[in-house]
Amino acid sequence: MTAIDPQSLETTDTKAREERRARMFTRINRADGWFKVLGLAWITPILKIMAGDNPRTQGREIWKLLGVPVLAIVAFLVAWGTLAPKVQTSLGAIPGPVAVWGEAVALNDDAIAKAEKRDSHYARVEARNEKLIAAGKADQVRDIPYTGAPSYYDQIWTSIKTVFFGFLIGSAIAIPLGIFAGLSPYANAAINPLVQIFKPVSPLAWLPIVTMVVSALYATNDGLFAKSFLVSAITVTLCSLWPTLINTALGVASIDKDLISVSKVLKMNTYTKITKLVLPSALPLIFTGLRLSLGVGWMVLIAAEMLAQNPGLGKFVWDEFQNGSSQSLARIIVAVLTIGIIGFLLDRVMFALQSLFTFSNNR
Repeated sequence: MTAIDPQSLETTDTKAREERRARMFTRINRADGWFKVLGLAWITPILKIMAGDNPRTQGREIWKLLGVPVLAIVAFLVAWGTLAPKVQTSLGAIPGPVAVWGEAVALNDDAIAKAEKRDSHYARVEARNEKLIAAGKADQVRDIPYTGAPSYYDQIWTSIKTVFFGFLIGSAIAIPLGIFAGLSPYANAAINPLVQIFKPVSPLAWLPIVTMVVSALYATNDGLFAKSFLVSAITVTLCSLWPTLINTALGVASIDKDLISVSKVLKMNTYTKITKLVLPSALPLIFTGLRLSLGVGWMVLIAAEMLAQNPGLGKFVWDEFQNGSSQSLARIIVAVLTIGIIGFLLDRVMFALQSLFTFSNNR
């Protein structure tokens, strides 16, 4: 009968624990890339502490990634709450965080009430139409639209749809032109002066031109898109396509010359060269341009909505400014914070897409 060596068993258990620990840290490090994409990098050191890593080392990481930002936000709120009442305007003192939060809650309650009114309206219309059909008067059936004022959330959604529509049109124009400019020095020489001339133009200068052109070419308001929507979206397109065009051209022009030589040796046609060689190599810079363009487009949209009085967050800010009530300042600040948060989330969306389709040293 063979005796079991206790020391050998202990060594085997130790190795198994180390292997499990190593696998756990591998999973944590793999997830860390996505935590960073989502802005949740502080979760990684917490998971490492739970997995048995040095608490002091990871505690410093938690403080840097979570503690310092939270402390900065708290300091900002304290400074805001302290200094705001000391600034007097024609509408009274600047509202502090508590007053702004109260107006945010009020806007949420108002949006819920308006949604209930809209649902009630469509329920009544449906009941009316069913009665007419039952009475044999199907020719009198009507789809009566709801004409109540849009809620705060409706205006947010309108702005988001508009900026994405304009951004997608701009990207569809900028990426092919950027590839063309990056591949051909002659195309680059032709496109570059136009970029330098039109890139600095303010949306406030584009808006009257776009409004007149859309009004001339889009004579009806019964089409797929409303005129106001097209005016805002096209203004976004004209102002936001330049970062994508420039970065795409730079990314394509920066491709390793050896790869270009290989494509010539393999006798790749233009389509294969672009899809298999150019785009994969230029994607990081293309996505950088797309992130910049989306940020520019979001800023441009708010200005365009304010000036043209088109539906959206910009119009909400302008209406509250014109309203001049005691709650107007607080509501404008709610809108400002909303615009900033949505801009941050839009950038996170593009960063997530960039992480899915491109690779870095960490992935």
